Amino acid sequence: MNTVRHLLRREWPLFVVWASAAVWFFLGKDWVASMEGLPAAAASLVWICAAILFAAFAVVRHADVLAERFGEPYGTMILTFSVISLEVLMIGSLMLQGEQPTLARDTMYSVIMIVLTALVGACLLLGGLKFSEQSFNIRGAGSYLSMIIPLALIGMVLPDFTKSGAFGEFATGHAIALVILSVAIYAVFLLVQTSRYRGFFTAPEEESPHVEEHSPYGNGFHALLLLAYIVPVVILAKKLAGVLDFATTTTGVPVAVGGLVVACLILAPEGLAAVQAALKNQLQRSVNILLGSVLATIGLTIPAALGIGLYTGQPVILGLGEPEMLLLFITLMVSMLTFGQGSTNMLQGAVHIVIFGVYLFLIFD
Repeated sequence: MNTVRHLLRREWPLFVVWASAAVWFFLGKDWVASMEGLPAAAASLVWICAAILFAAFAVVRHADVLAERFGEPYGTMILTFSVISLEVLMIGSLMLQGEQPTLARDTMYSVIMIVLTALVGACLLLGGLKFSEQSFNIRGAGSYLSMIIPLALIGMVLPDFTKSGAFGEFATGHAIALVILSVAIYAVFLLVQTSRYRGFFTAPEEESPHVEEHSPYGNGFHALLLLAYIVPVVILAKKLAGVLDFATTTTGVPVAVGGLVVACLILAPEGLAAVQAALKNQLQRSVNILLGSVLATIGLTIPAALGIGLYTGQPVILGLGEPEMLLLFITLMVSMLTFGQGSTNMLQGAVHIVIFGVYLFLIFD
């Protein structure tokens, strides 16, 4: 009985999330159709986003227990795949819900900019303020960036320069080839990360050890609850599409704000975990979480979005505009300099946060 009480007390978000998903599943279509005025849209948006955040934080909480038990690099992989599964499911649900050709691009670009500027900047700035300098394994960071840079540029810049497809889109043959190549190279990276080069992704000896969060439950229990929190997100994501469309149309804000909202929902718990790790002088864990998240976003979301587009016949616009393209170049270049030295300080964090500020005001350009 005590175990049941403890479980109910700790897992109350599960009931909130499933109750919200059930209400929106049965009544949401009529609510969205009859929605009038911005206050109704704002209240609905807050409700859905809060339920998704509850689910996302719970997913990361259970994934983190599994992550700490399995150790690095498997721990970060479990955490990353848990979060990316939310992203792919949300984007897939939103794409299938309606005609949103730029949703995947806007979300991926937002994830890249939020992670590589805001979250990296916060980790380095706060960690630098507390510990002056922090170290990480330069070979692991270099491995991540060697994947992130070409995949980001091929997936989000190249479509603007190909001749066979519409502007910003890959032709069918190119899309199929990119899906295959992206999945293949990501599989190679996972093989490298978990085999002979796994030492690239472990912390330097002088870094503080990672302390396991004790849980009385087994791995199967945490894996089951992790899935139980993921399923209602798909239902809520479908309803989020209609509310976001109404809100952006009513307020006149750019459509890219929808991608920013989705990215923030996905990254909130993972970003918090990265910042907490940096404040514990575990910068290697922060680097693995953040760069792993960006790599998984590009390596898995682009194939998923293109696959959905090929299956449904919907156009999928991946090419960025010129200002966003330039800011992406700047972000990748600064990231190369930041993670090319083996140690970080607060100045580097401040630079990344400045770039994030530029990203925010460019959304409303």
